[in-house]
Amino acid sequence: MNLAHFLNQVQYLTSNHFTSVTAHKSVSIQERKQRQFAEREQQFLDAAKHEICQRGILAVQMARIARQCDYSTGTLYQHFASKEDLFVALNAEMAAQRTALFERVRQWRAPTRDRMFALTLADTLFAQRQPEHFRLSQYVTTEVIWQAASPERRQQCLEAHRPLGEVVEQVVREAIDKGDLPNPQQLAPLELAIGQWAMGVGMHTLVHAEGLLQYYDLNQPYELLLQHVQRHLNALNWQPLFDENKNTTQNAERLNHYVAGICNTLFTDLCSNHQCRDNDASNAKRKKPHE
Repeated sequence: MNLAHFLNQVQYLTSNHFTSVTAHKSVSIQERKQRQFAEREQQFLDAAKHEICQRGILAVQMARIARQCDYSTGTLYQHFASKEDLFVALNAEMAAQRTALFERVRQWRAPTRDRMFALTLADTLFAQRQPEHFRLSQYVTTEVIWQAASPERRQQCLEAHRPLGEVVEQVVREAIDKGDLPNPQQLAPLELAIGQWAMGVGMHTLVHAEGLLQYYDLNQPYELLLQHVQRHLNALNWQPLFDENKNTTQNAERLNHYVAGICNTLFTDLCSNHQCRDNDASNAKRKKPHE
């Protein structure tokens, strides 16, 4: 090998090594920037959540959120193009908490009807513990807010809530396969479930409209919701039917006993500090259905 060839080889290897090191450093810098961006975005979301809890949704100001995080308003807008995007992103993040409760129901080894009822109970308990989540959810799904948010943020929110629908779909599909739920019209699982979903969303909306239900002397809205869910499942002929008679007091006691059993089985962390009923504390140590 002559000297010229040797020097060319050295230059080639040195050049490749330099390129590899530079590329590695570039990737590391990019990863660090992405991590810092994600951490900063989480900081903004946490500040927005605190702002909503302290002041309410309508009082949220982008400049105040940025100031609380020691960033400029312009930096905040690099993450969220609008206040609507911020709200939708926050709603997407909070979906994980509801998903965790639905996952408990999915894994519960109980008849399909018990699990379907337990999904509404899970949402009811969560709404009582996290009312700001449901207020935010209702707000971001109004036409004016949802359409003002960017398509990317809307898609992110839909994907975050997808596991909730998947749990519901699984329970309904299993009920059909086992013969617990007749389906003569061959409806899709979520088509069968949408009535129960609508009742839950509607009741949360009414509860948060301060004074509305009280005006009509409807003082136990969530207990009424659970009663109507049972009647709805009966109307679908979802087995086993929930037995009701003409004695409304006995019916209420039977339902409360049933709810307390599910609470003690699945939601002890929620029911211990929060009510399964609207005004009366849950009776502890009741029989657990289908452990």
